[in-house]
Amino acid sequence: MQTTTLRVNEPREILALVPHRLGFRPRDSAVAVSLRTPRGAVGLVVRVDLPHLADPTDGPTLARSLVSLLDRDTARRAILVLYTERDPRGEDGPAHQAARHFREAAAQPLGDVLVWVVTADGYLALDCTDDCCPPGGRPLRDLDATQVGATLVLAGSAVADSREDLARIRPEVGEVRRSVARVRRRWERRWQDALVAGPDALGRWRLESIAAWRAAVALVAAEGPGSGGSPWGRLEVGLADKAVRDGVLVALVPGTGDLPERCVRGSAEGLDAALEGAMAMIIDPHRGVVPPARATGLHEAVLEAVVARGRAGAQAPALTLLAVLAWWQGDGARARVLLDGALDAQPDYRLAGLLDDALRAAIPPGWVRHPD
Repeated sequence: MQTTTLRVNEPREILALVPHRLGFRPRDSAVAVSLRTPRGAVGLVVRVDLPHLADPTDGPTLARSLVSLLDRDTARRAILVLYTERDPRGEDGPAHQAARHFREAAAQPLGDVLVWVVTADGYLALDCTDDCCPPGGRPLRDLDATQVGATLVLAGSAVADSREDLARIRPEVGEVRRSVARVRRRWERRWQDALVAGPDALGRWRLESIAAWRAAVALVAAEGPGSGGSPWGRLEVGLADKAVRDGVLVALVPGTGDLPERCVRGSAEGLDAALEGAMAMIIDPHRGVVPPARATGLHEAVLEAVVARGRAGAQAPALTLLAVLAWWQGDGARARVLLDGALDAQPDYRLAGLLDDALRAAIPPGWVRHPD
């Protein structure tokens, strides 16, 4: 088997790489690229909104946070790539202000920072004043003709046209949606009856809701979501219950066995320690693990099916769990879009708020921060 080595020491190779690393084509953005020791290999790639980095009050603070992230990534130097509609040279606008904030923050730990600009039509060095970067920049097609671009495309890497496309879930229509709605209404009535009947009835309802999660995962693994309303209607309602939602969250973690069922029973000996251990596999820098690809893919497919088949504007639980999975995989861009959808649906949803805090603080999942 042959191994292909990508040369990314040339600026245009790095510019070609950035959309593939983000998964989408940035717009009105600033992207900081870490170049690691000892040979300047591309490391962390972090995107923020260009107006935010350019802001006279918040911009310097954001710039220091970005540089801190790159420093922890063992960056030897950095490149800043600005995405804006037109060539910003000749004006002291947001692009220059953002570059100034980042360069001031990076001066001591990273030295001089090259700043490149990608416009709607071309690419250029922000400081270039001669013929190497003509007005409007060099043509964007040059970036498509790079070794990085060609190799990644041949390897199957796809770039979404926008950040929103990373998390776009096409809703189901017709009989599929009606079937789910019928099951959902019955399961909601069962939930209300269980709340009135007492803890034993509620415990049974929660266990059956976890069983709906298990059934959905098995269904997707075997043949896809299918066209029926079960288990999807039960699962949608179940996720609205915090105990069931937490049980499903635990089920996303490998090796947890029957812990989701124990979680919804709520009184098993040693449950708190077991839950803490499961969550540590996601968030703790010493015990965090990389999410298993196949299982995580199945879990994403199940949660996306819940969103696609459920009530529009009422999917904060499923969208938040999808955001957790995206964050755990290190895909902050997709996590951000999913989380925005969850908070739009339910602004006070607590789990979404906690993850929102982590994203705003640029805290990576545990396995990324592993001391080794």
